[in-house]
Formats: sequence, C-alpha cells, structure tokens
Amino acid sequence: MYKAINIERCFEMFTDTFSPKIIAELNGQLVMLVRCEGDKVPWHTHANEDELFFVIDGVLEVQEQNRNVTLHAGEMYIVERGAEHRVVPHGHVKLMLFEPAGTEHTGKVEAEITKKRSDRLEP
Repeated sequence: MYKAINIERCFEMFTDTFSPKIIAELNGQLVMLVRCEGDKVPWHTHANEDELFFVIDGVLEVQEQNRNVTLHAGEMYIVERGAEHRVVPHGHVKLMLFEPAGTEHTGKVEAEITKKRSDRLEP
C-alpha cells in the first residue's frame, strides 16, 4: 500500500535512542528512522552492505579509519561495505537510514545499543 509518510510525525511516535524504527521498505531496502544521543556506537563493519546516513536534524560525525565526515541537517553520507566505522552525534540527532533488510545493527560487534531486530512504526 502506498501512502504519504510524514517524517516528523514518525519521530513524534518514539523517544528512545539508538533503536532504529522501520517506516518503509523498497527493493529489499529498509527505510528507518533513529534518534541518537551520546557516544555509544562501537567501531564495526558491514561486510556485504553499504549504509546510508541522512541527517534530518542535528549534527552527526561519521568516523571511518581514514576520514571523519561531519553531517548537518539535509546532508547524507554512504559508508561503503567493509569500511570500519562508527557515528558520534553532537547533541540530539534525528537520522534516516537506508540499508538492506537483514543488515546487523552493529555488525558482528555486540554493544549496549545493539538491537537484534528493529521495530516497525505504522505511520
């Protein structure tokens, strides 16, 4: 079923951080929203998947072994498969993520924020 999805209304439906919420799927890709705050994401990799970070609100630093990229609202960045990375939010950040279904949240690394599966929102 196709319908318009209001991103801000979706963010109003949850307050927990580092817990991606699935809002849509297309071509085997999940479209997810997540709130981030604090330095909690461990260094990790996704061997077979690229990962797209799109900042809706706030400032996010994407750290890779050989570069750091700072993203502001309206900017996006793709971490290529196999690249060791982590993200560090500067304050409270709202993100949209695009990644293949089945992508492990923090790769093979278990951390306090690791989720085995993402919740679905019904926008």
